Amino acid sequence: MTDQTNNCSLVIGERIKQELKRQGKTTVWLAKQLGCHRTNIYKIYSKSTIDTGMLMHICKVIGYNFFDLLSEEYKKQVNG
Repeated sequence: MTDQTNNCSLVIGERIKQELKRQGKTTVWLAKQLGCHRTNIYKIYSKSTIDTGMLMHICKVIGYNFFDLLSEEYKKQVNG
């Protein structure tokens, strides 16, 4: 099985960071909501992939459906 993440133009961590900023919330705020240290959030920001359970938790905390973004990226790749 090949790693398909290199073909993905969506960097989910960056989109999480952008949405958090748009909402006027901080990295420290998100870390507190998720029960982790802010350094873990910075690691998430730099990733192009994320565990689906963690993404679900972030979606609930932020109130934004990042799975829609992933779905759109999938459609782009499938439809060329």
